[in-house]
Parts: sequence; C-alpha cells; structure tokens
Amino acid sequence: MLVLGIETSCDETGIALYHSRKGLVSHRLHSQVALHAEYGGVVPELASRDHIRKLLPLIEDVLEDAKVSKTELSGIAYTSGPGLIGALLAGASVAASLGWALGIPVIAIHHMEGHLLAPLLEPNPPEFPFLALLVSGGHTQLIHVEGVGRYKILGESIDDAAGEAFDKTAKMLGLGYPGGPEIARLAKEGHRERFSFPRPMTDRPGLEFSFSGLKTHTLTTLSHTDGSLQDKADIAAGFQSAVIETLIIKTKRALKQTGLKRLIVAGGVSANQCMRDRLFEISTQDGFEVYFPRLEFCGDNGAMIAFAGTQRLIAGELGVKAITARPRWPISELSDLSA
Repeated sequence: MLVLGIETSCDETGIALYHSRKGLVSHRLHSQVALHAEYGGVVPELASRDHIRKLLPLIEDVLEDAKVSKTELSGIAYTSGPGLIGALLAGASVAASLGWALGIPVIAIHHMEGHLLAPLLEPNPPEFPFLALLVSGGHTQLIHVEGVGRYKILGESIDDAAGEAFDKTAKMLGLGYPGGPEIARLAKEGHRERFSFPRPMTDRPGLEFSFSGLKTHTLTTLSHTDGSLQDKADIAAGFQSAVIETLIIKTKRALKQTGLKRLIVAGGVSANQCMRDRLFEISTQDGFEVYFPRLEFCGDNGAMIAFAGTQRLIAGELGVKAITARPRWPISELSDLSA
C-alpha cells in the first residue's frame, strides 16, 4: 500500500510517500518562516496562497524521487484539522481532487494524531500502550494512547499552549519568529537562576497546563530590567527552564497515575534540546522509556500524515465523501480503529 500524505495546517507545506512494507519512501517540506518573519507570526491569507503555489510542484517532486506515478497510489491522506481554515482547504482540495480523479480513498487526518504517531516512523518505535506529551504552537496535551485512534486526554492547556508561549515571549524579547528556537539559542548565554519564574499549576493536583501567567510574569520581569542583551538572555533561560520543568512535573505525574512505562514526546517543542536532555536523564533515573521523532519530524510534515493515513487505511477506514476541513477538532472525537 502506497499512500501520499499532504500537510497544510499552518505555515509548512509537507508532502510525503509512505509504503506499508517499505516505510517512508520520499518526503519534501517547504517552510514559510521567511514569508511570515517580518510580521512576527503567521499571516493566514499569505499562508494559504503559498500552499496553493507549492502543493503540486512538491507532489511531483516526491513522486519523481520515488520513481512512481500517481496511478500507483493506494490512497491519499491530508490534514483536515485543526489549523488555519484557508491553509487546510488548500490541502484538502488538492487531496480530494486527486483522489477522486484516481478513484482511490482520501483519508482526513487529525493534525495532532499525525504528531502523536510521528515517533513510530523511527527505526525502533515504541509499542502500545504509551503516554504521549504533545507540545506544539497550538496544543499542550497529555494523552493515554492504547492504539491508533484509541486516545484518552488526561490533561491539556487551559489557555496558551507551550509553543504559543515561546512565540509570544520571543516577541517580548525582540527575537525573531518562530520563537522556540530563538529562545533556546539566547538561553544558552543566560543564567536561569537569576530571575525567579513560577511553575504554573504544579502546586495543585491535576494534569492541566497554563502558560499565560508565565508569559505575563516574563513581561513584568523584563520591565524591571534595563533590557540589556544579558538581561534578555537570563530571562530566556529562566523562562525556558520554567516551561520545561512544568511539562516534566506534569508528565511524571501522568506516568505515575497511569502506570505506563513508555513516553513519547512530539510536536514542535519536542525539538528543544534542553527538554530532550532532561527527559532522557529522568527516564534513566525513574525507569521509563522516552521516544522522540527525529528533529525534521518534530514540526509539521507530510511524513506523519502519510503514516497516519496508512494506518487508517489498513484498519479499513473508507475515506471521506466530501472535502472536509475543521479548524477546531478535538482529538477525542477520532474513531477507534479497533472497533
């Protein structure tokens, strides 16, 4: 089974081919970071137009790399949501049109399911069940995963997601977009102990997250400094440490609550090296396994969508009958493939 994956939820156009026996065959990614950088964030209309320009050329490139034709495809998987509606519709329209023309199933994929399954693309994937920590620009969630489509949300952010907090804090500090890598870069020059940062909602039971107060605390801290480069580096280091420690405290709590011994961490923030190093250290101490996607698959990409689509096709999913795009879509609404 050969499946084409299309990802256009936000500011990356990702295209990939996944084979049910051979694995990932080919993939391409076009990033819009340079396009949106001068605005300090994603401009939805510009994102949609750029997806339209890049989709067909990237599909042709991936097919050419794999030395296959469109007629050899078994199905097409595309990101149906959540995301920017215009960007989602760009990918959905191409996927549906191509699928209908070829007479093959078109599978609507949940963006966060793609991220959740991304570590399974690695050579030594984790076995089910496991705990998933999803940390991206739009989501921070702890999910008990029993299998593909079998997800139970244990806790999530009640306001800003971790990635969103990184972006907004970077903007406060006069850094570029996207904020996560910029904060991480500056934090290397800072002293994380200089300023005191809270670990939000860790002093109470539960697995919910909140990062809006931490963002406000950062702004207040900055206002009481001269705004020098060293001040900003120290704030970046303190902020990053607070976010990472908050995520780890809640994750350890979820592992204890569920009794699970396998953890996967995915989404854009999972590329943060400090968080990776800290989780590997803790996993050794506490006796659980931790899995990450490779760095190129931490952010949005077509490979994770193609993989998720393949799993759903194998499980017997028939595909959509009409173009579907859902800017808001709780992962808890996904169908259980074992049913």
